[in-house]
Amino acid sequence: MGKLLYQGHGSYRIVSDNGIVIYVDPFAGEGYDLPADIVLISHEHPDHNKLSLLQQKKGCTVLRPESILTDRVYRSRKIDDISIQAVPAYNAKHDKNHCVGYLIELDGIKIYASGDTSLTDYMRDVLSKEKIDYALLPIDGIFNMDPAEASHCAELIGAVHTIPIHMKPGALFDQKKAQSFVSKGRLILAPKEEIIL
Repeated sequence: MGKLLYQGHGSYRIVSDNGIVIYVDPFAGEGYDLPADIVLISHEHPDHNKLSLLQQKKGCTVLRPESILTDRVYRSRKIDDISIQAVPAYNAKHDKNHCVGYLIELDGIKIYASGDTSLTDYMRDVLSKEKIDYALLPIDGIFNMDPAEASHCAELIGAVHTIPIHMKPGALFDQKKAQSFVSKGRLILAPKEEIIL
């Protein structure tokens, strides 16, 4: 079974059933001890792209907007048995031409790694039909949508489980803010907490 470790802020680690290690938006927290096979960076703000925290295996693939969003086309990659599709992510503070989210499929499980975003047409028009198992949504309400808008997005997307992340600038986690996010299948993870996918 695969695992997801929440590291805090917008950072988390996914390990597939066969041991492929994926880091999403490395920035802070703990749990960077496993060398990376894949690193997914949603945008180039310093709280999402701290590659110095982790060791990369030989042949590690690092995906970032400049390599997966080209000519305004959201590209996809197949790495081993893992499918990764870049998807739109944007709001007033994040330009849609320089930010992406990711739809990750591994071990028969779909994970929506939203990146920094607010409500997008893609959530309503595409993701709602994808049968997503886990969606990770920012809820800070300063640089991204607030808990109320994130709750609405979670309802539109309809993932089995939705995990609130990116809660408060300068903090890895905020329990009160996490509790204010409401959705069916809400799953609140504190930093260093790991779940079986």
